[in-house]
Amino acid sequence: MSEENTVTVELSKGEQSVVDSIEKLTVIEANNVATYFKEKYGISAAVAAAPAGAAAPAEAEEAKSSYNVELKDCGAQKIAVIKVIREITGLGLGEAKALADNGGTIKEGVKTEDAEAMKKQFEDAGATVELA
Repeated sequence: MSEENTVTVELSKGEQSVVDSIEKLTVIEANNVATYFKEKYGISAAVAAAPAGAAAPAEAEEAKSSYNVELKDCGAQKIAVIKVIREITGLGLGEAKALADNGGTIKEGVKTEDAEAMKKQFEDAGATVELA
């Protein structure tokens, strides 16, 4: 990056605290914050954060509006995970058990909010889930 595109901003302690908190968020949580500011105040983090014409990879990730919910590991509570799979997908017991045993895609093209809710359900049941 050339020096003419570099901007140095000094932040107060309060501002730095906010930045530190935002940096700890997941991509989905950061997207929710960005969406809130865009809807509430009409400002976009992408416009404020990126030099003209530059797009950071994280911004492309934040713009994603749907996800595939993928089971990576059912953990020790297999029965609880099978119940969640059946609740979310409507699959029969055998199909849900096979999915719990082997992992795989639970649902495709799920809205961000719904995907996060599903992920929380699985994590509460002891499973490891990835949003892709």
